[in-house]
Amino acid sequence: MSDRAELLEATLDSLPEGIALLGEDCHVVFWNHAAQAITGFPALDLVGRAAPDGLKPLLEDSSACTGSESGPATEPGRGFLVRLQHKLGHEIAAMARLLVLRDGLGTRIGTAIQFHPADCLDALPHGEAGEDDSVGASQADLTDRLETLYQDFSQGGAPFGVLWITVDQAHELRKTHGAGACEAMIAKVEHTLAHGLRPGEHLGRWGEDEFLLISHERTPAMLADHAQVLAGQARTSDFRWWGDRVSLTVSIGAAQAESGGSLATLLERARAAMHSSLHGGGNQITRALEGHSCSPS
Repeated sequence: MSDRAELLEATLDSLPEGIALLGEDCHVVFWNHAAQAITGFPALDLVGRAAPDGLKPLLEDSSACTGSESGPATEPGRGFLVRLQHKLGHEIAAMARLLVLRDGLGTRIGTAIQFHPADCLDALPHGEAGEDDSVGASQADLTDRLETLYQDFSQGGAPFGVLWITVDQAHELRKTHGAGACEAMIAKVEHTLAHGLRPGEHLGRWGEDEFLLISHERTPAMLADHAQVLAGQARTSDFRWWGDRVSLTVSIGAAQAESGGSLATLLERARAAMHSSLHGGGNQITRALEGHSCSPS
């Protein structure tokens, strides 16, 4: 039985959508990796506690937690818009589906909820990218910001780091579906990453298929942990192009500013770390150590 439970948990953890399993009292008994990536809340913070506030209206509307045995009032498989609170304080619009779980005698034993960010619903059903899809800073603005931060850091100011991010599927999608499809996908990833920004961070395009994120994380380890969260959010994105669904992943290089270094060296370390992630098979985060060496995270 324990082997079956482990297999079930591993299967649910591999899904790109958030999965929450609730007991009869509507307290969380399972919270998968995608749910953590979307909301920022690890399972440890939620298991054994009441369902997050954003999911409660869905539970109430379906009679799942009112003691009613009449079954869900909602249509099976129908999605509903909910608003989840991220751990960092901002609100996330999400589409959620609910299923009341019953045993062989028809008695309700719990509830399963599947959810994903609402912007994962393809807002461009025919794959046509709008002209204002970009939500990040321009490369010129990022460069100005980097120069200011590095000058301040070299004079004893606050530490900072950069994440050099590339979309693993960009090259292949450009070959198979054309430049328009690739641009729409890049815009999708940019919107997704923007949801994971912390106060004071800056994100923008940095090359054809790449982004640069300026972060105020204080240590290389904290910077790499932040990169892991962003990579998880990218994996939950749902991109479709004329009916074809493309699973998205990113490769990230993380580099912290070093005393005695230079801005050019910082960017080169981040770029080299990103290439290490990409050449290692993609869907990875590599942390640049001191100098030019890299360490997979």
